[in-house]
Amino acid sequence: MTADDGLFALPEADHTPPGPPPAPAGARADAPLAVRMRPRSLAEVVGQAHLLHPGAPLRRLAEGGEAASVLLYGPPGTGKTTLARLMAAVAARRFVALSALTSGVKELRDVMNEARRHRDGQGRRTVLFIDEVHRFSRTQQDALLGAVEDGLVLLVAATTENPSFSVVSPLLSRLLVLQLQPLGEDDVRELLRRAVQDERGLGGAVSVTPEAEDALVRLAAGDARSAMTALEASADGVTGTGGTVVDVPAVERAVAEATVRYDRQGDQHHDVVSAFIKSIRGSDPDAALHYLARMLVAGEDPRFIARRLVVHASEDVGLADPMALQTAVAAARTVQLIGMPEARLALAQATVHLAMAPKSNAVIVGIDEAMSDVRAGAVGEIPAHLRHSRYTGARELGNGIGYRYPHRVPEGVLAQQYPPGGLVGKDYYRPTRHGGERDLRERLTRLRRVVRGEER
Repeated sequence: MTADDGLFALPEADHTPPGPPPAPAGARADAPLAVRMRPRSLAEVVGQAHLLHPGAPLRRLAEGGEAASVLLYGPPGTGKTTLARLMAAVAARRFVALSALTSGVKELRDVMNEARRHRDGQGRRTVLFIDEVHRFSRTQQDALLGAVEDGLVLLVAATTENPSFSVVSPLLSRLLVLQLQPLGEDDVRELLRRAVQDERGLGGAVSVTPEAEDALVRLAAGDARSAMTALEASADGVTGTGGTVVDVPAVERAVAEATVRYDRQGDQHHDVVSAFIKSIRGSDPDAALHYLARMLVAGEDPRFIARRLVVHASEDVGLADPMALQTAVAAARTVQLIGMPEARLALAQATVHLAMAPKSNAVIVGIDEAMSDVRAGAVGEIPAHLRHSRYTGARELGNGIGYRYPHRVPEGVLAQQYPPGGLVGKDYYRPTRHGGERDLRERLTRLRRVVRGEER
């Protein structure tokens, strides 16, 4: 079975006689451009300089150094599969590729049995590449522990998810975790130019204008495979009509919309949402709209976005702008009543409103401090004059006696103890000087003096 979540696609699991895996140059002429341009050596690998400089662990592994099982963690199209292949090419290692999407415990056991046979019979070690390892269940991941522990296989696992959350701790502790970064613009540009000129690629059949190259780099978003796919589609469109020049219109025709890398259950989901909220909190409506657009284009549930806006309205705006919560609730209601795509307007309106609103976290600080005190046991007895008194025998217990009704005085507020004795004078809500809380701050100061008997 094939695995295809690194820089380029992988061949079928190896059942060939001893020797290195087939060279990428052997790819069929009709294979996708990304497959034909698969790096054949470390010298052809672009990017990941932090892992491939002389003496770096990954370079030592790829050059036949110490054999340690590794986990390659990074976004798609950054070279995870290619690097695994190169590690298998040294020291006549045997190469087997599995995908967590289609493999189970049975397939793993079969691979282990074959690995043991090759090791004991031929002295040949097996490199086991597992793509999308985060999709393995805990049981499946546990099945790898023994083989990794005793060195039966050299495991090279790949994941696009944060391994701290997606890989079980016993397996993670046995792996060298190496994080790959999205390719830089210069890296993608180099790959594009190589693919245009190389005989394995387009062989100079087309040229790419600087503007089209810029568009391809931008659309790739650090993903080499996306860059190759977009280039190939653009070139096919041009040559199919007898042309030889890939320009911006050709790219636009071939790639109608950039693929947004966003996993609703994974890191990208959490990272984009985090950036969205922090942009609103930081009063940057433009950045907030960008992240909102990324979520909407990727198909995020608009109800989830609406809920985050409602929470944010109280958490980070609060009473500095009392209308913020109403706007967010209205947006959430609009999502329910109208749905997409029209509801995007209400979500955008609420996003801009919250981003531009004066900010205050006084409400969340206040309630969290109050709840913390309650959990710590700071509850105390409710003052007798505040207790319920409308039942037989309540007055005999002292309930309600001495309660002063605020509406009986012209000001509507009077001196009276409201909190339990141990919390008298405790200020939970501390308004800021931002927006509407500026006036609330002055009013609250006066109210506290009257209620606490500090002002007559």
